[in-house]
Amino acid sequence: MKRLILAFALSFIGVISFAQIEGKWKTIDDETGKAKSIVEIWKKSDGKYYGKISQLLIKPENANCVACKDDRKNKPLVGLEIIRGLSKDGNEFTGGTITDPKKGKTYKCTITRDGDKLNVRGYLGISLLGRDQTWLKAD
Repeated sequence: MKRLILAFALSFIGVISFAQIEGKWKTIDDETGKAKSIVEIWKKSDGKYYGKISQLLIKPENANCVACKDDRKNKPLVGLEIIRGLSKDGNEFTGGTITDPKKGKTYKCTITRDGDKLNVRGYLGISLLGRDQTWLKAD
């Protein structure tokens, strides 16, 4: 009986962590295939998920977000909040935005977790027109 309870508890913990995106993730450039940065995702008191660049793995042309057009303009890349306002909807995190600091553009965003990978989709308007990246668990 104890083994059954332990097996159930461990499988339940696995299901809970499977659907969570909080933590540190290594971003992979969809054009070069190289690791670019570490993004830390957390849940704020508003119940939504946010993410910031916590480490750069490749030296950028500029250490600040010179291409950003909003409150992030000219802010340092390290510490820059690039994910804002995602809500959990089943196994998907959606309804928020993601900013590409290199281009300074902000896109609608959907994230799903697949084990130690995040499938990150940024898109304009409809989800069919967008870009996909796979981020890898960093911690």
